[in-house]
Amino acid sequence: MTFLFAQAPAEVGIPRLHFFSPLRSILTGLVLAAALVGVMGQLAPAAYADADNGGNFLGALTARGISFTSGPAAIAAGREVCSELDQGKQASDVANEAMAKTNLDGYHAGFFVGASIAAICPRHMH
Repeated sequence: MTFLFAQAPAEVGIPRLHFFSPLRSILTGLVLAAALVGVMGQLAPAAYADADNGGNFLGALTARGISFTSGPAAIAAGREVCSELDQGKQASDVANEAMAKTNLDGYHAGFFVGASIAAICPRHMH
């Protein structure tokens, strides 16, 4: 007797493993930060689109467990992100650079870049 499903494809029933990917972590952080941008955009008046939004920025970083020695140091680092973007670098490249220079993983580096864009230089949102 022959069964229709006796010869199942080899991939059936084999669990797929998801490996850690720094790029995926960075992109996840950037997507989360973009969602934060949407929320902040609804709360902040359009007239202040390019002004520093330090309180929300520091609150977003704290909520994700990203800490600096001081608030002004965090804002200075966010301004550095904006400066690099102003020079034409891609957000993912800036996040990779942040990972290399700090102890941030890909997710947190991506979130930091996205939060910096949202709070300090929304002109780089696209």
